Amino acid sequence: MKKTIATLIAGLFATAAFAQAPAPAATATAAPVAVKADTKVDAKQEKQAAKADVKEAKQAAKADVKEAKADAKADVKEAKADAKATKEAAKAEVKEAKADAKHAKAEHKAEHKAEVKAEAKADGKAEHKATTVAAVTPATTK
Repeated sequence: MKKTIATLIAGLFATAAFAQAPAPAATATAAPVAVKADTKVDAKQEKQAAKADVKEAKQAAKADVKEAKADAKADVKEAKADAKATKEAAKAEVKEAKADAKHAKAEHKAEHKAEVKAEAKADGKAEHKATTVAAVTPATTK
């Protein structure tokens, strides 16, 4: 941008200086040569200004691409971190559910064992009572 402005200012001064110079008393063919030279200089300056603009535009585009890539990398990194946290939370939930199931199974097994023991004890007492009562009471015969 600075080069463009400098080129425009230089061109302005060149045209102002040319306009203030006294007209040459030379022949008519000398004036077109001076105009051609001035036109070539102006064209060259315009070409340089255009090149500078293109170069500046390319640099701005490169900076934008670089920034976009950095943003994309940051987004990917953040997404991976979120996925990892979610995965760890899910693993913790599964582990907790397995521990709960194991504990519930152990409790159920203990209760079942206690019920079986109580039932066996009750059956044993009933059977013992039946044999004892049968032995004590004489059987009647008819």
